[in-house]
Amino acid sequence: MQHSAPPLFRQGIPALLKLIVCLSISIALMLIDFRFKALDPIRNNVNWILRPLEYVMMAPRNAFEATSEYFTTRATLDQENQVMKVRQAELSLLANQSAFLMVENQNLRELMALQKQVPFKTLPVEILFNPPNPISQRIVINRGSNDGLKLGNPIANGSGILGQVVRLYDRSAEVSLLEDRDFAVPVQAARNGLRAAVFGAGRGHPLELRYLPVASDLEVGDILLTSGIDGVYPPGFAVAVISKIERDVDKNSSNVFCVPVAAVNRYRQALALLYDPRFDAKASTNNKSVTGAPLTNTPGRRQTRARGMQ
Repeated sequence: MQHSAPPLFRQGIPALLKLIVCLSISIALMLIDFRFKALDPIRNNVNWILRPLEYVMMAPRNAFEATSEYFTTRATLDQENQVMKVRQAELSLLANQSAFLMVENQNLRELMALQKQVPFKTLPVEILFNPPNPISQRIVINRGSNDGLKLGNPIANGSGILGQVVRLYDRSAEVSLLEDRDFAVPVQAARNGLRAAVFGAGRGHPLELRYLPVASDLEVGDILLTSGIDGVYPPGFAVAVISKIERDVDKNSSNVFCVPVAAVNRYRQALALLYDPRFDAKASTNNKSVTGAPLTNTPGRRQTRARGMQ
């Protein structure tokens, strides 16, 4: 009796043969392509056809990535911009502090030079604040009677006289500035020695020379120095510069206006002049020439005619 092969077996042999043939052909084509690059033209054409489809399929992903990157970059830039603004403000503050310290250092150098030149004792002081009084022009300093300060002691800086101690406490004092109303300082013109008194006229107003005849030998630009005849101010310290003269021939009077030489509202450091005419007057006269004219290199002095003023 002859047995026939199962149908599944009979169908499987041709399929296996087909698979083997296909694999052989594929391997042969792969070898030929690897060796001779025979399929490159076909691959390029297929790639050219499929490339637009790839762009279309990848468009949503690219759009999402670009949007995410934009917002991330924008947030990063905003944060960096905020940091840069804070840093800029810090650098600006440091620059302003540096400029302030340079000016303060220059003022301190001038005060030290003034201390070395004067023949009497001085006391460094610091301006604390201006009292809230719109009428008077005063300041409060950080020295008082415990530091050896006395009523009437002049206050000066490297340029000239600032004012005078008018109220004294244990550790502080009030100083009336030159601009204070009716504050008076005996002065004399450096050019010819003419004596007068300069008066304050209130905040924002020029100083005044009062009770002068029309024929007074004064000119715009003359430097006014302390005369020392009152026994309060040491002689030879610069006080003001004549800025304007109005002569009234009919009344035989002159209105002379001046500006302070010292910067009244600029620096915080100054010197209290502990001047006592009983002991220091002789030393002060030694700073004069044989003819009695003030020497130009003594403290607080300036040239006879202010620069730029005619």
